[in-house]
Amino acid sequence: MRRMHIAMTAPDTGNPDHDFAAMMIPHHQGAIDMAEIQLRFGKDERLRRLAQGIIVEQRQEIVVMQQVLETLPAQSSATDAHSHTHPKGTVR
Repeated sequence: MRRMHIAMTAPDTGNPDHDFAAMMIPHHQGAIDMAEIQLRFGKDERLRRLAQGIIVEQRQEIVVMQQVLETLPAQSSATDAHSHTHPKGTVR
């Protein structure tokens, strides 16, 4: 969990698409890590099936986000960076 939270604290680049993908990848990897622990030690078959699905789906989503990150600029242009609304309601 600590590794996931540290990785999710990537600096805000001003490009919400980039930032979303960059923070979601470690979030998804954290889910995969927890699901793998469930498969290794868990006994409840319902949770084990859920964990298997999480691993497959989250890995697929990570691949998509990595592909998108390869095509996105790490930062928005100066005008874009100042024209979107920050999640807390402040304009950047």
